[in-house]
Amino acid sequence: MKSIKIQLLTLLSVILMFNCGGKEEKKNEGFTYEKSSAQEKSETKADDNVANIVLTANDMMQYNTKEIKVKAGQKIKLTLRHLGKLDVNVMGHNFVLLKQGADLVEFATKAATQKDNKYIPKEAQDDIIAYTDLIGGGQVTAIEFEAPTPGTYEFLCSFPGHYAMMRGHFIVE
Repeated sequence: MKSIKIQLLTLLSVILMFNCGGKEEKKNEGFTYEKSSAQEKSETKADDNVANIVLTANDMMQYNTKEIKVKAGQKIKLTLRHLGKLDVNVMGHNFVLLKQGADLVEFATKAATQKDNKYIPKEAQDDIIAYTDLIGGGQVTAIEFEAPTPGTYEFLCSFPGHYAMMRGHFIVE
């Protein structure tokens, strides 16, 4: 009886060892970026007048946020990460911050015909505060600019048709 218990315990131990270890985890192809709280604190202490913003976009035509808040005059470091897998020609994304009073739909309509200029309309340059490069799945781009005067501004992805879902408010306090 005692030897049967030992054999069962040994068998259970072996089963647990094989089930708990040696599993191959599925690798996530998309890029994710996580900061530890220590990293965030050190970056904030380095320069309190810099807003480090990480905006993500995906293959479902979505930004991770529809609202960004900053302080007037703050230096903005905006990083756009495309977490999807689709090519830039199929599911390209960018970030375009428009000036107050600019008509978002009119801007997006003009942008849709500007493939050679990465969907940034040449005739609407006066409506833009800042914009990133157009990127595809797995790519990252970044820009730096100074926050404008207090108010609410609109941002969008200017790839054809994306503005309907990929837009938001850039609030300057």
